[in-house]
Amino acid sequence: MPRTRSRVRRGRLLIAAVIIVTAAIAAGTGVLILRSNPTPTRGGGPPAPSSTTSTTSPPPPVTPIGTYRVATTALTVPVAGPTPTDDNLPTTVWYPAGLVHAVVRRARRHRYPLVVFSQGYQQRVSSYSLLLEDWASAGFVVAGPTYPHTTPTQPAELNRADIVNHPADLRAVIAALISASKSTGSPLSEVINTNEIGLAGQSDGGDVSLAVADNTCCRYPGIKAAAILSGAEFPLFGGRYFNPATPSGPPLLVVQGDRDTINLPVCSVQLYDAAPPPKYYLDLLGATHLVPYEQAGPYEAVVATVTTDFFDAELAGERAALVQMTLGGNVAGTAQLTSAPTAPPATGACVTDLTPPGL
Repeated sequence: MPRTRSRVRRGRLLIAAVIIVTAAIAAGTGVLILRSNPTPTRGGGPPAPSSTTSTTSPPPPVTPIGTYRVATTALTVPVAGPTPTDDNLPTTVWYPAGLVHAVVRRARRHRYPLVVFSQGYQQRVSSYSLLLEDWASAGFVVAGPTYPHTTPTQPAELNRADIVNHPADLRAVIAALISASKSTGSPLSEVINTNEIGLAGQSDGGDVSLAVADNTCCRYPGIKAAAILSGAEFPLFGGRYFNPATPSGPPLLVVQGDRDTINLPVCSVQLYDAAPPPKYYLDLLGATHLVPYEQAGPYEAVVATVTTDFFDAELAGERAALVQMTLGGNVAGTAQLTSAPTAPPATGACVTDLTPPGL
């Protein structure tokens, strides 16, 4: 049975409407119409026409962290593997389960965007639960597969070389989640909007997510947004990243700590500079490899805010979230966010191989 858990990010729910109103006035976008019961837009089609005349249609409402209670379920994804231990891929799913605040008078959306998250080498998916639950509480179905040979639950079988099989594993997980959403009796039945699929990943998981988002080796059609957290282009996957001969890939958010000694900043700069727009680079000032994604604190708060706003805007179509993303991503002494053609320069060269990183 699903397990329900409630989490609320302090202050986000209270300031969301103020930011949207301020942004609309500053941008001169016309009259912003506030409704006491706005029509849901995520998975529920376009908002109903307003009876109030406006020169410009208002943006859809932004769904902040803490809007929904979060439930969890689990499924086992069958995958093809070289050994029997690889035949089944355990996957944890966090999903919205009812509104937290009565003041947020939105009808329950029956289908939510999907974000599939890939963990780093020797990291449990549960290590990232703070961040993943934040996304689910903002109205996303979030799935975290446990890849074989790269998790501390399999210490006798650790083998980083297995990463070359993980893009195929990730595609299998996406297909299984789509199937579960269409199956009666599943906790995920009719919960996922299969037209709104995004990817996220940290470290090696970011490498896997990037390949499935926009590499000719492994690309999954229909990915609408990708957040790469301390990840890199991984040459052993083969193929070509950001191939101009193929349709443009999804909007990209690159997040990187500038004191990271595992995934060097130059690796994130390299992939960001090569990617076509729309793209965003979040520079975490003084941050190391794992702290911004696994430990509560100023870095995790910025990462949760910016990634949620990114997925709200680029995956769920809540374009007003881009204003909040800019505000949340520029924090003195902690973070800087840019959408410039190039990222802040980094020294050195990006070297990616199969040597296990010294975490």
